Amino acid sequence: MEFMDANHSGRAVGLAAIAITALCWSIAGVFVKLVDWNPFAIACGRSVVAAVFIAVWLRKAWLRFSRVQVGAAMASAATMLLFIYANKATTSANAILLQYGAPVYVAILGAWILKEKPRAEHWLAFVAIFAGMGIFFMDGLGGGHLAGDIASIVSGLAFAIYFVLMRKQKDGSPLESALLAHIITAVVAFAIALFMPAPVFTAKAVGAIAALGLVQIGLASVLFAFGIKRVRAVEAVLVAVLEPVFNPVWVFLAVGERPSTHALAGGAVIVAAVVVSSLVSTRRDSQAAAAATAAAERSPGA
Repeated sequence: MEFMDANHSGRAVGLAAIAITALCWSIAGVFVKLVDWNPFAIACGRSVVAAVFIAVWLRKAWLRFSRVQVGAAMASAATMLLFIYANKATTSANAILLQYGAPVYVAILGAWILKEKPRAEHWLAFVAIFAGMGIFFMDGLGGGHLAGDIASIVSGLAFAIYFVLMRKQKDGSPLESALLAHIITAVVAFAIALFMPAPVFTAKAVGAIAALGLVQIGLASVLFAFGIKRVRAVEAVLVAVLEPVFNPVWVFLAVGERPSTHALAGGAVIVAAVVVSSLVSTRRDSQAAAAATAAAERSPGA
């Protein structure tokens, strides 16, 4: 019974870690606005800071360069780089909305690779989240370009692969994949940035890059690696969808820009879908654990 309770509490802590991860990811918009650099210089700078932060956190990295470890790293790097391109080539709303096809991709890949089949509440949450996303970005949809929209969709697929391959390392140390991801991202982004206007180093820009590297993707990587070991991939990606909901909150606090009625309504739908789905899954697991405990107590050998 103590083992069941430990699993239950571990899952709750894991969900909380993923929720805080989404909170960290969501500050990108506010801090990026403080840096007057080309987007690939920003990506390079924040990944350099994040890589150093993670390396210090790990102290001794367990780099085995296995297919799963490297695959997760490449998927994460592809997600970040494609999303940067998509934000330049299409509208921000299109980029975010199309990337968040990821939950469905995770459901399919998770069932195939991890044998973690989505439950009924997860599928219902997917529908509600897509509806909420549509409402959330209603004012900004459309007006994008095909190349940027395609990059957003591929970014969402890479994001899903990252979730699944990080979860596949649940018995190992997935944080090393994040370290590799930021090294890859920094190198590729630096190579691209060489052909763009050189960044101007100011105290504000350096401070913002430090915040992005340390918190937005550094601390987020540590929390995500912790959480994904304790919750199923499909549950993690559902909670991660809270990222765009938090974004307008920071904008409002930073510059006083009030979110639109559509953003508030869509955000409410998304939060409700995530919370209800998580509560239903938690109750289902608790009932299963209680039934297993009762069965063990009734068995002759108990």
